[in-house]
Amino acid sequence: MRGAGAILRPAARGARDLNPRRDISSWLAQWFPRTPARSVVALKTPIKVELVAGKTYRWCVCGRSKKQVRPLSAFLLIPLARNSLVSPPFCDGSHFFQRTGLSPLKFKAQETRMVALCTCKATQRPPYCDGTHRSERVQKAEVGSPL
Repeated sequence: MRGAGAILRPAARGARDLNPRRDISSWLAQWFPRTPARSVVALKTPIKVELVAGKTYRWCVCGRSKKQVRPLSAFLLIPLARNSLVSPPFCDGSHFFQRTGLSPLKFKAQETRMVALCTCKATQRPPYCDGTHRSERVQKAEVGSPL
């Protein structure tokens, strides 16, 4: 019994030495950077959206979602007021394909109501607008640039 164990152990050690464990972080780092990119200003005004109670939403954190940058897009149009349409600030997966390291904020609406969702990405109460878009810092920033 001792002889069989002695024969197997060196082979296992040798295999480990010849084929060192690959560092997984090397290939993951290209998709999930350690320091995430900064959010960019999608728009300088909030978007009013009617949230439905019990429904789960994914609010775009990175600001790169095409759904919120292009008003009147072909994705999903929500009527805001009379004769005005705009697309909501929800995630379309752009954060993943642009390798930002950011993820959407998933939240569930507690009640059906009209809310203002932030598109400047500087709010202190994400995903809801807190009026930060009125600040000089946000107003001076260009749409599509980080704050």
